[in-house]
Amino acid sequence: MDKPLLIEKQGHIAWLTLNRPDRYNAMSMAMYEMFLEEMPKLDADDDVRVVVIKAAGKNFTSGIDLNDFTNLREKPTALMRERLRLHILHLQESMSVVEKCRKPVIAAVHGACIGGGVDLLSACDIRLCEAKSYFSIRETKMAIIADLGTLQRFHTIVGQGHYRELALTSRDFSAQEAMAMGFVTHVYDDQAQLLAEAEKMARQIAANPPLTVQGTKDLMNFTRDFGVQAGLQYVAQKNSAQIISEDLMEAIAAFMEKRPPQFKGN
Repeated sequence: MDKPLLIEKQGHIAWLTLNRPDRYNAMSMAMYEMFLEEMPKLDADDDVRVVVIKAAGKNFTSGIDLNDFTNLREKPTALMRERLRLHILHLQESMSVVEKCRKPVIAAVHGACIGGGVDLLSACDIRLCEAKSYFSIRETKMAIIADLGTLQRFHTIVGQGHYRELALTSRDFSAQEAMAMGFVTHVYDDQAQLLAEAEKMARQIAANPPLTVQGTKDLMNFTRDFGVQAGLQYVAQKNSAQIISEDLMEAIAAFMEKRPPQFKGN
């Protein structure tokens, strides 16, 4: 059986492809398990500096695969409810590993991105899409409280107003709406342009000093979670340990010699 996620490395870029096109890339338990398995590997791979998530087929994802939840029809018991709680926490970590990955993660979305797809996008650093894309926090309409990260992360990207409206109505919102609210930063004419521009952006990031890029992502997430003053204290500590580096010397030398720098992550 084909793997639900495919990993391909091109230079310093790792392409992660949602690979269930016959199921509109519905997010199965096997797919969540692969996120848990593969994202830490990409995080630990010094050759990887950026991760781009894309999808095979006509749509990015139709959301969580409801075929994996047929056991919910059984008569609930206390033990079943506890196992479900632990299972939800396990699935949450499969999205959190995307956010925790030290390497910047870019999502390149085409077609529909529903439910669990918004959980995934909310854990990414940068979101791009094609003009025909649309999104939905669909869980509310399905009698589920979104529980894999959308309700914890989406508002930090778009603000409380859009967050509450879209989560409570479960309505679809377009690529143009997503860009206007800041959920995506660029909208492209078609999928070919989307992937070309995602690669271009990934290359721009990968050309920067990798430890500095990773430290910047770390600081952004830390300051978001713990506030300005804590973030200022943290960056002072981090830079005092990291700023004197071979990459800094290379940046200065390249500037003086009017040549492109070659950063090595040292």
